[in-house]
Amino acid sequence: MKVLSIIVPVLNEFESIPIFFSELEKIHKSLEEYSFEYWFIDDGSTDNTINSIRTIQKNAPYVHYISFSRNFGKEAALYAGLKNATGDYVVVMDVDLQDPPELLPEMLLSVDSGEWDAVGTRRTTRTGEPRIRTFFSDLFYKIINRISDTEFVNGARDYRVMSRPMVDAVLEMSEYNRFSKGIFSWVGFKTKYLEYKNIERIAGETSWSFWKLLKYSIEGIVSFSQVPLLLISILGFISFTISIILALFILVRALLFPGSAIDGWASMLIVILFFASIQLLSLGIIGRYIASIYLEVKNRPIYITKEKNNVSLKRVYNLQIDPQNHC
Repeated sequence: MKVLSIIVPVLNEFESIPIFFSELEKIHKSLEEYSFEYWFIDDGSTDNTINSIRTIQKNAPYVHYISFSRNFGKEAALYAGLKNATGDYVVVMDVDLQDPPELLPEMLLSVDSGEWDAVGTRRTTRTGEPRIRTFFSDLFYKIINRISDTEFVNGARDYRVMSRPMVDAVLEMSEYNRFSKGIFSWVGFKTKYLEYKNIERIAGETSWSFWKLLKYSIEGIVSFSQVPLLLISILGFISFTISIILALFILVRALLFPGSAIDGWASMLIVILFFASIQLLSLGIIGRYIASIYLEVKNRPIYITKEKNNVSLKRVYNLQIDPQNHC
């Protein structure tokens, strides 16, 4: 029996977890030829999320969980889930049911057929989201696809089913600064996308504020494009050329029109402020790349586990898995 690992990052989602689990178990009944294992990754929740998971785990030994010592972010939670998943196939899902479970059978069967290495999902609408967020999201995808060699599908979700070889390839990218949408695309493999309309959360509130999404977007650009650094070089060359022209202009004016140097202080101040702002902007962009390098070379762990239920199951090939050991 083939195993499907379901990775579910959670942060203050104690209300959503029982509903999510109930819906997924309905899907499980329609996929009797597959064995399910759940990996709930508690990303430093401050509510009763961990207790909600423990309650489910007591009655379902194929439910596993990892609780972080603090909030490390969704990217760390995804990595922890992928690292611990033992299934032949792995699916990443959000617990708020904005990732429709009814698509899972089609996704899984497509990958299991061998025709596809992964089946992802993408939203065709953003109904219910603020217009400003939709605008900046579309803008991000336009920018990143122009400046990066990695393809980013507009509206793509983390919700996807992956084969074991693809999961192993993703795990080889153990970088500290993670941007999963880019990583999933960068590793390659044959992938198709299923489209669906936006679905509202079943409970709770999203932890993704506009500021967090903006920082996440910047992380994606820094991780998968060196174009900003190239633009700085071009901008530096242009500003150098302009400075040479201005220097020659000032020299010629001083020689041809002695005594007129007092004129033009306003324009000179504008020029000074212009070049100073370019320098600060350039330093800021370079500093962002240096900061990423700094975090990588320190080699800190991507996450720290505070609690983890006992897991003895190991992935085996061409062997029947004993349900008593599936815990």
